[in-house]
Amino acid sequence: MNRVSNRAAAFSWAILAFALALLNASLTFVNVWPTPGVRLTADLSAEAAVCVLGIVVARSWFGAPTRGVLRSLGVLLSILVIGRYTDVTARSLYGRDINLYWDLRHMPDVGAMLAFVAQPWLLVAAVAGAVLLPLVVYAPLRWALGRVADATNDPLARRAMTGVAGGVLLLFVAQGVHAYRPAVPRFAEPVTPMYVREAGQFAYEMSGVGLRALPPAPPIRADLANVTGADVFLIFIESYGAVSWDRPQFAKALAAGRARLTADVHGTGRDVVSAFVESPTFGGESWLAHVSLLSGTEVRDEATNQRLMGQQRETMVSAFSRQGYRTIAVMPGLQHAWPQGDFYGFDEVYGTSRLAYHGPPFGWWDITDQFAIARLDALAVAPQPRAPVFVFFPTISTHTPFTPTPPYQPDWKRVLTPAPYDRDELNRAWSQPPDWLNLGPGYTQSLDYVHAWLGGYLRLRHNRDFVMVLVGDHQPPAMVSGEGVSWEVPVHVITSHRAVLDRLLRRGFRQGLAPQHPAIGKMHELLLNLLGAFSAT
Repeated sequence: MNRVSNRAAAFSWAILAFALALLNASLTFVNVWPTPGVRLTADLSAEAAVCVLGIVVARSWFGAPTRGVLRSLGVLLSILVIGRYTDVTARSLYGRDINLYWDLRHMPDVGAMLAFVAQPWLLVAAVAGAVLLPLVVYAPLRWALGRVADATNDPLARRAMTGVAGGVLLLFVAQGVHAYRPAVPRFAEPVTPMYVREAGQFAYEMSGVGLRALPPAPPIRADLANVTGADVFLIFIESYGAVSWDRPQFAKALAAGRARLTADVHGTGRDVVSAFVESPTFGGESWLAHVSLLSGTEVRDEATNQRLMGQQRETMVSAFSRQGYRTIAVMPGLQHAWPQGDFYGFDEVYGTSRLAYHGPPFGWWDITDQFAIARLDALAVAPQPRAPVFVFFPTISTHTPFTPTPPYQPDWKRVLTPAPYDRDELNRAWSQPPDWLNLGPGYTQSLDYVHAWLGGYLRLRHNRDFVMVLVGDHQPPAMVSGEGVSWEVPVHVITSHRAVLDRLLRRGFRQGLAPQHPAIGKMHELLLNLLGAFSAT
């Protein structure tokens, strides 16, 4: 009889230990880079300890918790678990935190884009996972809470849980207030402060305080005498980050394409200087880089961007407009109204309807970068006589997931037709679906495509006076670049105007296509550097 009782007691203790371990693991897992998966750790959770200690104390004061209380506690823990997953996954795969106030408005667009490129089975699995996730998270947590609540009926188990949970909390507090932090035990970052931070962000923006926190506008005065008559292209290359130069396997894969582009630059009587700058964003939100450079104001989050859009400020666009330039934004990914164009001061905006692409689809927006610049050339560059143009062109063909990558078409007249490629090369391109667990090869392949069409366009218009500024908007997502890399991106200036190149060399740029560390400054500081090089005074 004693043997049976001992086995039952041992089994009860084992079940309790498993329940406690489950509660702790639910708030201490980390991401498995570069996947959406997670793995367990040996870290401890202060929030799980608070939960256990709360059940024990409540049992002593108010009696056994009711099913309703346990259900509510299960829902609360489920919210914390989902918050934990969102936090660790976003930081690992995208390299930045999520700001719910500003990022939620982009979720429908992101979902539509993912639905377009994802394989059907993956889309079904994602939808099913999203629907079932709350239940999958809640059920085991509710079971574990029930086991903890049942164990509080045993005085010995109650004392044991009090000692364990209380000890964990004391160690957590001690590590937080003492300068010496022992390596063991290690605590996971609590999830509750993340929700508190997001709630504070909501309150901050709703109160209107954010609008009053904008930095002052920089003085934008430029005569542009060093580029008089030249067409100026500001081309933001999507996901073109320093990692493409710094990581040996990427640099090796891109070496031949970069050599060809350098030859195209020099073969058309032009030269190139390069540098690194620090982008205000990482892995996405390209428009933050765009507005930072065009306005000269650092914009590191959507909150600041929205505030800035409500102001009247001088921009790089207005500086060119004042000198008689026709200013054009080429936005191949733009499928709806773009009120930001009024803030910048563009004369014209070429979105998808104006570009009128009828070729085979590539990526989320169908249009290819080569077609976009060929169409711009036909509409605004080739016609003569005309005023010089300032062109802002954020590319899209190097957007995550990078493949299928369009083929480069050396026949630029054919690029504008509904059949820009032969069937065999089109089939080869389409046969390369994204490998979501290894996006690196697709990333370098898409950048090689950029090198090809840029060099081809320089040769196509070898007799035109161009100043071409190429800037990376941000590093690729952390699933490509890795964790803990810098926010630096390359910038290249291609022109035959020696005065422009010499001034940029004095401002920290280096001769050639290869930029060198350290960065010469931040993205918004690049505006005055460029305008200073373009101007006589």
